[in-house]
Amino acid sequence: MSVYLITGASSDLGLELIKTVAKEGDKFLLTGFGDSAKLTAFCDANNIDYNYYDVNLTSLYSIDSLVADIEKTGLVPTHFVHLPALRVINTKFKNFDEDRFLADINVQIVSAAKICKSILPKMAKAKFGRVLFMGTSYVLSNPPKNTTAYIAAKSGVVGLMKSLATDYAGYGITVNAVSPSMIETKFLAETSHLIVEQAAAEHPMKRNAQVGDVVPAMAFLLSEEARFITGVNLPVTGGSVIE
Repeated sequence: MSVYLITGASSDLGLELIKTVAKEGDKFLLTGFGDSAKLTAFCDANNIDYNYYDVNLTSLYSIDSLVADIEKTGLVPTHFVHLPALRVINTKFKNFDEDRFLADINVQIVSAAKICKSILPKMAKAKFGRVLFMGTSYVLSNPPKNTTAYIAAKSGVVGLMKSLATDYAGYGITVNAVSPSMIETKFLAETSHLIVEQAAAEHPMKRNAQVGDVVPAMAFLLSEEARFITGVNLPVTGGSVIE
């Protein structure tokens, strides 16, 4: 039995990933925040065995409560996928919002670190684990202007991934990230449509990424076939970033 812990599971990527990887007998521990109807309806309709946690990851207290609740289940996750982030707000650095930045650090980095601190030693004891973080293509090349907070947080996520990959490579645990170019999801709700359209126009494939372009790469890195791949930040960019 696989046990999937997916934070940010109510996102478009989270829902599609569950659809892709779910097998009979698997257990899912899923988190979201105030937007669970579509996710829980899908799980119920498809007889997916799940626990859902509505949790505000900007709060350290809520993060600690989530970790405690997961530990109370007695389940050891075999797969951990960390997807959440606050939506990008394009703003000049002179208007940098320190409070919102610290909130996003909690969502993207602190929550991931606290969860990993709880589950990675158990994965190590079991000699198996798959950990996957969500990065961004912006950390792979020159980022667009006015995205300082987002880039700083995502750079921290990638740094955490690399460090954990090094620490746990000898325990049957892989730790990786995927870094897509702009994906057209509800995450872009606060991004100007002009920015989205410009990104598509400037892309080598003349379009932005779709959820279906990204999830197969995520599913691969979570699979047994990817057992010898760790510490990788995989570009899923359609050629907009080539390394």
